[in-house]
Amino acid sequence: MNIKGRAAIVTGSSSVVGIGAETAKLIASKGCNVLINYVSNFEGAEETVAACRAHGVDSFSVKGDVSKDEDCRSMVKAAIERWEQLDILVNNAAVTKTVAQDDLEGLSAQDFHDIFAVNVIGNFQMTRAAAPYLRDSGDAAVVNISSIGAFKGNGSCMAYSASKGALNTLTVSLARQLAPEVRVNAICPGGLLGNWTKKIMDDEAYQRRVQAAETEYPLRKAVMPIDVAKVALWLIEDAALMTGEAFRMDAGQHL
Repeated sequence: MNIKGRAAIVTGSSSVVGIGAETAKLIASKGCNVLINYVSNFEGAEETVAACRAHGVDSFSVKGDVSKDEDCRSMVKAAIERWEQLDILVNNAAVTKTVAQDDLEGLSAQDFHDIFAVNVIGNFQMTRAAAPYLRDSGDAAVVNISSIGAFKGNGSCMAYSASKGALNTLTVSLARQLAPEVRVNAICPGGLLGNWTKKIMDDEAYQRRVQAAETEYPLRKAVMPIDVAKVALWLIEDAALMTGEAFRMDAGQHL
């Protein structure tokens, strides 16, 4: 897919150097117009908008919580009113709670509901709202940002990894239903460094991950948000015969 002149929505893209923002900026550099989504970080969203516009494309921000169906539909409506088309959807918005995997009492049923509401239902609602316009595009792509925790059952908490496992299954279901006009794939980062990881880890745990990346991961590298963005761009632009896949991206950590 040549994405120059196309239109995209990237959810959860207000953290300036996070996966969403890096993906938005990268596809903007290819000439694609981008809607930036935020929940509370308006300043970060506008900074990402400015970075996208610097590439000569149109970009604007929309506040919206993907766990609310009306917000998802409003985002899609805003994109259609602005560009009269929608070709790309990157579902990056996610939430978690840091709880040790062996602390079963540390997670409540409400924690599961809150995490699944964004990480699974939010992805579904965004894709459902966008689906008619993606189908009209005839050559559209959805990229879901999942996690290696979907396969390993680890990460910030059990509810998070379970939600990402559900997201991978949702990716397969949506790929089947939206073909042939729309390809749907997921990326499963692991060993990720950057703002998201710093937010959910204390300093000591973060430094342990840095050390592990340098000494234990088979590729001796950490995964950075820009690395995930590059894979997202590849899935959007070049992976014309791939759909329903969940790509592990963890510098070999899962081996």
